[in-house]
Amino acid sequence: MLLDRLIRPLIKAGCLTVIDAHGRVHRAAGLPGPAVTIRLQDRALHRQLFFNPSLKVGEAFMDGTLTIEGGDIYDFLALVLMNLGWGDGHWMQTLRRRARELTRRLQQYNPVGRAQENVAHHYDLSDSLYDLFLDRDRQYSCAYHLSAGEPLELAQENKKRHIAAKLLLSAGHRVLDIGSGWGGLALYLSEVSGAEVTGVTLSVEQHKVSAARAAEAGLSKRVHFELKDYRELSGRFDRIVSVGMFEHVGVGHYGEYFAKVNELLHERGVMLLHTIGRADGPGATNPWLRKYIFPGGYVPALSEILRAVEQARLYVSDVEVLRLHYAETLKAWRQRFNANRERIRALYDERFCRMWEFYLAGCEANFRYGGIVVFQLQLAKAIDAVPLTRNYVFEWERRAAQRAAAA
Repeated sequence: MLLDRLIRPLIKAGCLTVIDAHGRVHRAAGLPGPAVTIRLQDRALHRQLFFNPSLKVGEAFMDGTLTIEGGDIYDFLALVLMNLGWGDGHWMQTLRRRARELTRRLQQYNPVGRAQENVAHHYDLSDSLYDLFLDRDRQYSCAYHLSAGEPLELAQENKKRHIAAKLLLSAGHRVLDIGSGWGGLALYLSEVSGAEVTGVTLSVEQHKVSAARAAEAGLSKRVHFELKDYRELSGRFDRIVSVGMFEHVGVGHYGEYFAKVNELLHERGVMLLHTIGRADGPGATNPWLRKYIFPGGYVPALSEILRAVEQARLYVSDVEVLRLHYAETLKAWRQRFNANRERIRALYDERFCRMWEFYLAGCEANFRYGGIVVFQLQLAKAIDAVPLTRNYVFEWERRAAQRAAAA
């Protein structure tokens, strides 16, 4: 049967039990490990899950035709990815992945205008939604966990401090934040250094909130935000930072992106790029994620980024790989989302809640088992734009942490 052919070769550790739409039980077990039971409520899923699980598992969970009876959706996805690792599963999945790779440039075509439509799909949702699972500063990117079990608010402060340290900021600098979100990082960078910061975003909601935050903080003269595509900017900046935006650029636009960075960056300027990345080389976006969460999005391999950086004649002055930091961040978001589920259901509906629960759980499982990481790349136009060793990063963070503790 198709279900047996799907799950039995997959499970090498743990146990997965599938109760099909006829009530029949299919079980695959390997070495001792976690056990999860799922139930299929629709006979059509028997074929759909075999031929296109990357899309149909998420859709079935959203529709309520795939339910979890032992554990929750994270337990199920973690069990699957723990066994699957960086692989595809059966031959049909491999064929589908190769087809997606052949068409990925078309799927990731993000010219000015279309890029804003894609951003609006995700970031122009109800303003209340993000308050219900993010930290107080609305940092919607990987936190930096200095110790296990660190509270989300503290880990996000660590992230901002870590980025500021790598930027070598001073009061006279002009800073550009590409993809400035709700403004938290731009405000922080100006507060700790006195620098003048310009943030650009394509989200109408984010622009409205960030401008209001700058006014409320009394920083409107030093920090301002524009509803604009980064490709429409002109002028020169001493520092450029981009956190969680590069995933929306699209692989066909990498040359355009770094050419613009080169144009905007001062001759002795420094850039910090913070992006989700894949450890297993170039690939294609998961079809469920592309359809429901991030249209036009793509998580790049380091090799894809570096090729475009080299072509733009920029130096890579530092690379850091954050591995399980985002898994811990997503775990905190998922817990907060579930704790506020009733309030989120009142904003949208149960299907939306299941969609976002699947999104957060799937991303967390991928960061733990699927070869997904975070890259922080420091770039410069001059070979001597930053000190010879990384000691300055640790020293800056130490002093900033001391000032924060004193305050």
